[in-house]
Amino acid sequence: MSGGVDSSVAAALMVEEGYDVTGIMLKLWRQGETNTESGCCSVGAADDARRVADLLEIPFYVLNFAERFESSVVSDFRSAYASGRTPNPCVRCNQWIKFDALLERAEVMGADVLVTGHYARVRTDGGRARLLRGVDGKKDQSYVLWMLTQEPLARCRFPVGGMNKKETRALAARLGLRTATKPDSQEICFVRGGDLGGYISEHVSEASHRGAVVDERGRVVGEHHGFGRYTVGQRKGLGVALGRPVYVSSIDASSNRIVVGERKDLEIASARLEEVSFVGPVPGPGERVLVQHRAHGDVTPARVTTGAEGAAQLLFERVVEAVAPGQSAALYSVADPDELVGGGIVASTEAA
Repeated sequence: MSGGVDSSVAAALMVEEGYDVTGIMLKLWRQGETNTESGCCSVGAADDARRVADLLEIPFYVLNFAERFESSVVSDFRSAYASGRTPNPCVRCNQWIKFDALLERAEVMGADVLVTGHYARVRTDGGRARLLRGVDGKKDQSYVLWMLTQEPLARCRFPVGGMNKKETRALAARLGLRTATKPDSQEICFVRGGDLGGYISEHVSEASHRGAVVDERGRVVGEHHGFGRYTVGQRKGLGVALGRPVYVSSIDASSNRIVVGERKDLEIASARLEEVSFVGPVPGPGERVLVQHRAHGDVTPARVTTGAEGAAQLLFERVVEAVAPGQSAALYSVADPDELVGGGIVASTEAA
C-alpha cells in the first residue's frame, strides 16, 4: 500500500473477496532525501495508507527497505546516468524491491499472494500465467513489469487491472477511502521536487561537468551543462542555435560530449537488449513481437533474435526514433497485443 488510490482499492477488493488481507507499506526513503511532492514514499503517504487500512479493518505494517532500495535502485540510477544512459527507476523498483525483496518477505510472513495496485492483469491458461495489459490503456503499467517470470507472476494479483481509473476512484469514493481524490504520483520518489538536473548535479558528479555539444561531423556547436541533464531525442533546452531544429542523437560519456543532429539522425533499425527476461516461452529465432520502448508509447513490430544468455537483438520492421540506452523495451505478442511476452534493457542501437 503506497498511500495512493490504486493500492487502496486493490486492498479493499481483496477484503471484499474474503481474503485475509495485511497492508504493507515500504519505507524507501532516508530522512530528507524523500520527494514528498511525488505523492508516494512519504510520511504523509504512510499516514494515508494506515488510515485506509484502519477503515478496512486490516493489519498494517511499514517495512524498512531503505538500505536495499538505495544500494540497488538508487545506485543503479546514478551509475546509469554517469554512463550516459537513461534509466527507469520504476522498472528497477519493481524488479529488485516489490517483486523480489517484498515477495520474499511476503512468503516469510505466510502470505499466499502479493497484491499491488498496478494496472495490469494476470490470466492463467493451461497452467501457465499470462501477463496482460490493464484495461485502461492510458494507465496500463505492464510496461514496467516485463521482468516478471512464471514463478513470481503466479503469486501476484492486480485487482484494479480490469478497471479504468474513473472506476477505481468511484469505488474508492463509495467505500469512503480518503485516497479517492488523491492525485497520482508523478515524479521519481527520491528526486526532491522533481528537479532531476539538481539531483544529478548533487549526486552524479561525473555527469555534471560542462562539455562540448557537437554535430554529427564532430564540429563543436555549443556547450552543455552536464550530459546527465540530457537524453536521446531531446530538443528543448539544448542552447544551440543552428538555424534548424536539432535533437540529441547520442551521448558520449567517455568524452563528455553530446551529439546533436536532425530528426532523421534519431532513426534506428535495430537494438540490442541485455538483462532479457521472458514471461513464458522464449520466442523462436526471427519471431515477430511488438516493441514498446517508452511507458505509454506506441509499439513497433520487430523480429527478435536471442543470442547469449540474457541478451537479444531486435530488428525493427520500420524505423523507430529516439531509443535511448538504459530504457526498457517491453515485448508484446503479435497474436494478442495485450499480452506481455517479456523485455529487457536497451544496451545499444544501430542507426537506420
